Amino acid sequence: MYTQMLVPLDGSNTAEKVLPYARYFVGKFKIPVQLLAVIDIAEMATHISADRYRFVDTMIEDGVRSSENYLRTVAKTFSGAEVNCTVEKGRADEVIIEKGKTDTGMLVTMATHGRSGLDRFLLGRIAEKVLRGTANPLLLVRAPREAKLETEATLKSIIVPLDGSELAEKVLPMVAGVASKLDLEVILFRAYHIPYTPYVNNESYYAGVNFSELIASARHEANRYLEEKTAEVKTLGVNKVKYVSKEGVASDEIIALGRETPDNLIAMCSHGRTGMERWVLGSITETVVRHSDEPVLVVRAK
Repeated sequence: MYTQMLVPLDGSNTAEKVLPYARYFVGKFKIPVQLLAVIDIAEMATHISADRYRFVDTMIEDGVRSSENYLRTVAKTFSGAEVNCTVEKGRADEVIIEKGKTDTGMLVTMATHGRSGLDRFLLGRIAEKVLRGTANPLLLVRAPREAKLETEATLKSIIVPLDGSELAEKVLPMVAGVASKLDLEVILFRAYHIPYTPYVNNESYYAGVNFSELIASARHEANRYLEEKTAEVKTLGVNKVKYVSKEGVASDEIIALGRETPDNLIAMCSHGRTGMERWVLGSITETVVRHSDEPVLVVRAK
């Protein structure tokens, strides 16, 4: 499924909050891992005064040496895994995306923000650019600065948001493979929502249409669809599968479902569109990545 893992790091505790999940996946999938640090020379130069510019080459050399030592220290925490350490020069997002192009089976694993050191690796901005620009699968972990650094990761289930489109469903084969390998329960999820203005009369009618009936119909359609997809996922070799549907805005309900129980992984495609709810998965995915407390596994739907 995955040939290797790429883990961009910037030396910050915030960025390192991705490491427990990286070690977890590497250990389960038995794949090599490449730890990456990027020296952004252009970004660095904008913060150096003209009278000190002659020291740029020395600062770059120091940055490379420091990054190499740091990555080697982190590599020791991947017990039993093949680990390579790489320091590149350039724009971090461009380097990560180009690395992915060399191997489409590479899983890019990174925190959604962090800041440290010479290269000012702003992982929030970088992660969003990688999310939009790479064709590789991504494992993204939101790392709030105040959260404590965990040493181990545990996963019990995979939440899979679907919107009824074939594009969104392209995540299912990957989900089946991950669930089987990690022995996780799969939770298929669909939000349903009827757009309406704030004004609804006391009889719950809007423009002559019974709003309650519309909601009931949307709920029925969502559940019928999820039942079909549940059966389909079981044919892919996954035994533990269930589904959940909820009324509400898709991104809000996905995040809320993840918070109801601990140790979830959210898996979704990066875009897709369907029907009345006009669920544009690109923007939905970005919202979930920014605000979910759960790690998010993203597949580009082509």
